[in-house]
Amino acid sequence: MNIQHRQLQKGGWAKLSVIEQLANIGGEVERALKWRKKNNKEYSKLAFFRALELLDLSLSDSNNKLHLPELTRVREVLVDYFFGENRYSSTDENWQSYFYSFTFAARVHSV
Repeated sequence: MNIQHRQLQKGGWAKLSVIEQLANIGGEVERALKWRKKNNKEYSKLAFFRALELLDLSLSDSNNKLHLPELTRVREVLVDYFFGENRYSSTDENWQSYFYSFTFAARVHSV
């Protein structure tokens, strides 16, 4: 897998709050869902892998120690939804609702 976010990997990601990080991850998840609905498996997969890359950056961010349980669970359930058996019965709407909260909070915080 090619690294898409090299600049963020060099420290830019850690400058964002966990809320901003999750809002950005949610943007990639939203793209993956959109492309999946349009039946474009390749673009959906690429967006999903970008979301995983950002999620992994969040997991490795020392500022997020308190959020590791949630971040690891999000990763587990996302992988299950996109490539597993969907054991957690996730839906597109569940993911959109989950990440919308972070997008909204990040926007409110930046104003």
